[in-house]
Parts: sequence; C-alpha cells; structure tokens
Amino acid sequence: MPHQPSDQCSVETKLGRLGRNPDEQCGFINCPIYRGSTVLYKSFDDALKRRSAYWYGTAGNPTVTNLQNAWTELTGGAGSIVVSSGMQAIAYALLAAANSGDNILVADAVYLPTRNLCDNFLMTKGITTTYYDPCITADELRELLRQKPNTTVIFMESPGSQTFEVQDVPMICAVAREFNITTIIDNTWASPIFFDALGIGCDISVEAGTKYVGGHSDMLLGLISANEEWYPKLRAFMNLMQSVPGNEDCYLGLRGLRTMYIRLKEAEKRALEIARFMESREEVLKVLHPALPSCRGHEIWKRDFTGSSGLFSIVLRPQYTLQDVERMIENYKLFSIGFSWGGFESLVMCFDCSAYRTATTFAPGGILIRFQIGLESLEDLKQDLCQGFDKLSRESMDC
Repeated sequence: MPHQPSDQCSVETKLGRLGRNPDEQCGFINCPIYRGSTVLYKSFDDALKRRSAYWYGTAGNPTVTNLQNAWTELTGGAGSIVVSSGMQAIAYALLAAANSGDNILVADAVYLPTRNLCDNFLMTKGITTTYYDPCITADELRELLRQKPNTTVIFMESPGSQTFEVQDVPMICAVAREFNITTIIDNTWASPIFFDALGIGCDISVEAGTKYVGGHSDMLLGLISANEEWYPKLRAFMNLMQSVPGNEDCYLGLRGLRTMYIRLKEAEKRALEIARFMESREEVLKVLHPALPSCRGHEIWKRDFTGSSGLFSIVLRPQYTLQDVERMIENYKLFSIGFSWGGFESLVMCFDCSAYRTATTFAPGGILIRFQIGLESLEDLKQDLCQGFDKLSRESMDC
C-alpha cells in the first residue's frame, strides 16, 4: 500500500499522489491509458442491473476517473467532470445552469469565445446575456440584478485573460446568494493552486486544462468542479450528453499535475521579472499584471490570490501603429506568435479588446500585446524583447 499524503500536506506534495492507485495498477506508479467502448459484464444479471463502474465507454474509464478524482481533491469540490476543452467546460457549465427564458450576467472582460457562445448560441436557445463591468461594486451589482430579475447565473473570469481586471469574487458570490443566483468562474489563469474558487464561494469552477494542467501545448482538456449542490446536477447533465475527453489527454493531464505546482511557481517568478522589465521600458505605457501594484485590482489580487501565473499584457505608448507592432513581433526570435498559454514556450499575441466590449469602454491608450512567458532563459528573453523594442523605436522614428 503506497503512503498517502495527509490533509495537512502542502499542495505540491498532494499533486504527486493524487489520481493514482498503484495497488490496482500491478504496482505501477501511473494509471495507464484505458481505451474502449464495450464493457463486459460477468453475468446476465449484472448486465440487466448495470452492476459495473462503467456501463459503456461514454461513462468514462479509470483514466478519466483518476483525473476527475485528482481534480476534485485539488479544488476541494464535491466532484469534478473532465471534458474535451476549456471552451467545452464553459459551455457545459452554462448549459447545465441556465434554461430558456433565463438571463445570465457575464463579465465584460471574458475570453472572446465565451462571448461568442453567449451571443451566437445561447441566445438561439432563449438564454439572454447581459455583460457587466468586471470592476462592478456590490450596489451596482444589486441594481443590475433588480433590473434583470430573470437572471439565474453570474459568470466570472478573474482576472480577464487579455485585460487582467481582477474581480471581487467574494463580493459577487455574496450578492449572488442574496438573489439565489448560481456563480460560475473561469479560473484558468490562477488555477486552484493560486485561487480557491470554490472555497471563496463560487458554485462551479471551470478550467482549461489545456494550459497549466497539461503544460506542454500538446493536448486539449477542460475540467469542471462544483460544490455539493451543483455537482449532482452537472453529473446528470454529463450522463445525458455522454461526452468524454480523449483518454491520452486525460493521461497527459494526470502526468501534468505532478509538476504543475513547480511549473506555476516558475512561471510566476519569470513573468514577474519580465513584467517589471517591461515597466522600465519607455515604449511601454502600462503593464497589466495583477501582481504589480500599478495594475487595477492589485489590492483584490493580494487579498484573494496566493500567486500569479505566466500571462500578462502590456500597452504600448500611443505613437506606435499596428504596422510598427507587426515589425516588432515578427522580429522576435524567441517569442512565437500563437494563442493559448501555460506551455514551455514563450508566446506573443496582439488583441483589440475595445472592438467587442459592450458594458465598459476599453481604451488603454495604445496597442495591447499579451505575453506568455515560457521556460527559456530570462536573459535571452530580455535580449529578444530589447531587440524588438529597438526595431520598434527605429522604425517609428524613420516614419
């Protein structure tokens, strides 16, 4: 029997032990990849009464279950569900919680595909969406809920994964309880390691395991964890949908958990150093990183979070054009152009969030660029950024 960590053990110790049972795996440390559709029963009576942990492949398998159990223990939820992507996790959580005729409140800073889901799919199912200022106060939220009495769900993303506003999640959850409203949060940026979403009051927490759970940019995965009230409802919904993620992706998710804490702490350290370096550059108007005192929402971050991840944005000074930025980014040698984050490679992407914000006006004063800081040498990354800034400044001066 392998030694199991106690509840008092630190999270990095627990991550090495969650979601595995060598006693049931012939002594091997890691759960293998289970593949299959048909499940064989020992007897006719067992088949009639579905006397099996898995009646069919769409009910999951031990690989999926081990990941779900690990995530439940990490999040402190009543149970967890694993799906094929972060976006699917968001969609399933919203579809399980909202019905035709309902209104949902969604933070104006959410991931654009979440907004597209609300505006282009949920709307066709009779579910309306009202966007709200991510920095909303308690009184403003109460007034908005009085104006929208059919609201049943509040969906948060904190911080916003492009503009990095930090929401007052405890306050929003408290107000939601006053109105008997369900709260859902996209907790991908911080993960349960740096933000205890369920413990702080959210009913449902979703995570794109594609990012820091996987950690290597080679899998797609979504995770949903919920409290005692909502987990049975989500499980019933998933039993109807019969949708399971790829078995290999679940295996990679389990493997990723073993090093997730170490990778996140390294990402935190590296991103903070690069963010402070960005603050020192005259080309940069502002740095949007919640762990920096200059960032809006920093005091809330300091109160509610225990760390920060490797993703942040900068805003360039207004004299730089999109063409200037294109030349700078294409001149990078180490920062690759691509979406997502949480992997080992540094990434860069330009966003115009002002084009689709509706509840708030996002006017940062210059072009917004988002950086994912990877595991390359910090000095090499700084050198790459410097030569990019030099290119930006020279080209701008030549115009």
